[in-house]
Amino acid sequence: MATRTLRELAKVVRSKNSGPFEITFDVIFDGVAVYERVKASGALQPEAMAAAYGVPVSDIVTFMFFDPARAFKMTLKRSWAQGTVGERDTFGAQQHAPLLDIAVEMD
Repeated sequence: MATRTLRELAKVVRSKNSGPFEITFDVIFDGVAVYERVKASGALQPEAMAAAYGVPVSDIVTFMFFDPARAFKMTLKRSWAQGTVGERDTFGAQQHAPLLDIAVEMD
């Protein structure tokens, strides 16, 4: 069985601001077959995503697959409030990197 990363499989992997206390992540696929395979693989599970971001599962606000868009969406609580002193990424646009190397077993 071959293993590929989300970086290889998805057309878009992004993160963005979702208000002052949350960041949203989107993984969007070109084709239905790849999307369905990733969805069925079990690679995208709340426990794995929480581990990738070093947060408890309880910090996951939204965790869903959205079939019409061939997309996976997750929203996490920010570990810091947007715009506070020491803010690292006010737009949340640089937080998707841990998703890029998520391994997915492909048949």
